[in-house]
Amino acid sequence: MDTELKVLRREDLDTWYALLVRAFGGVDESPDERELWDDLTECERSITAWEADQCVGTAGAFSFRLSVPGGAFVPAAGVTMVSVAATHRRRGILTSMMRRQLDDVRALGEPLAVLTASEPEIYGRFGYGIASRQLTAEIDTSRVKLAVPAGTDSVRLRYAPVQEAAEQCEALYVRSIGSRPGMPARMPGWERLPLLDPPAERGGASPLQCVVAERDGEMVGYARFHTKPESDEAGPKGSVRLRHIDAVDPAANAALWRFLFGIDLTSTLHVRNRPMDDPWQYLVSDLRRCRLQVRDVLHLRLVDVGAALGARTYRAPVDAVFGVEDAFCPWNSGNWRLTGDAAGAVCVRTDDPADLALSVRELGAAYLGGTSLSALAGAGLVRELRPGALAGASHAFGSEKAPWLPHGF
Repeated sequence: MDTELKVLRREDLDTWYALLVRAFGGVDESPDERELWDDLTECERSITAWEADQCVGTAGAFSFRLSVPGGAFVPAAGVTMVSVAATHRRRGILTSMMRRQLDDVRALGEPLAVLTASEPEIYGRFGYGIASRQLTAEIDTSRVKLAVPAGTDSVRLRYAPVQEAAEQCEALYVRSIGSRPGMPARMPGWERLPLLDPPAERGGASPLQCVVAERDGEMVGYARFHTKPESDEAGPKGSVRLRHIDAVDPAANAALWRFLFGIDLTSTLHVRNRPMDDPWQYLVSDLRRCRLQVRDVLHLRLVDVGAALGARTYRAPVDAVFGVEDAFCPWNSGNWRLTGDAAGAVCVRTDDPADLALSVRELGAAYLGGTSLSALAGAGLVRELRPGALAGASHAFGSEKAPWLPHGF
């Protein structure tokens, strides 16, 4: 039977969401989670695939502004809630939804589309490249020590009720987002996301706790975390599970990490989703006992090459022609001249010969500065056509801070 794509109607949201839940394992979310996602879902940006009266595919998008190198916030479609019924795989439904969605994003004038992938291999064929990664760690706090910077002892820590501290914590997040690429400026309603605390997802740990850091009566940082009591014949061996941490300066940051390392009756600190250059790594006595792991997080696609490359700044002056291949969004294919520096940039079509050749996927991977064009060239994914062009462009695309996505969507 033929499949028809339609814009999601609010009255069909329960049917649409039921397919999504089943596709991701069939376990219902908590009422608080479901209420939040119902409120945040932009039905006018969501697609349903129907076969007669049966919903067989879902795809949505959130309206984001994403921080990019230089501190600007660029409109971006946050692709989300993508699923196809297991009974309808390999019929082209996903491809048709991605086609429709990227056409819509282009019509809205958003230069970027971003997503987090449950299976990373899916989205490369639609032009998405891995633009940021995240660090996880399992730290043996009984063996690993911290060397803290001067001023750490001047920071006062106190427990605070999670909800009561939420507004100040959110203000700290807003203050930080322009300083690192890859962070979304949260629209109204999104401040509820980091406060979700469904008991089923705690894994036997405590409800969410919050400690705030203060200096001269002003909040300068916070940490949200769970604790899980455990013991064996030798005694307590509980764990701390860090959810969020943010601070305005090195001393406040170190004070919070020192607290997390020293919580009574615990000997393991589980750290998830931290930036690749997170400062705590340079304070620990033994990095090997931190059991670091890296995974992909933000996948990024340039929907409009010229607008996207012109929206960020560059670490060094750049003047290069990029020969871009984009089979899925052919309006991007061709040669583009990028000229820019730390003050701004312009990217326009040109008939001049290309200095570098690459696909839009590699351009997306390099866009936030977390993956170098030189590294991609080493893998054979970027070709240098003019001697010297690669080194200059690769340096210009870099970012002083590693890109990071602090939460999913």
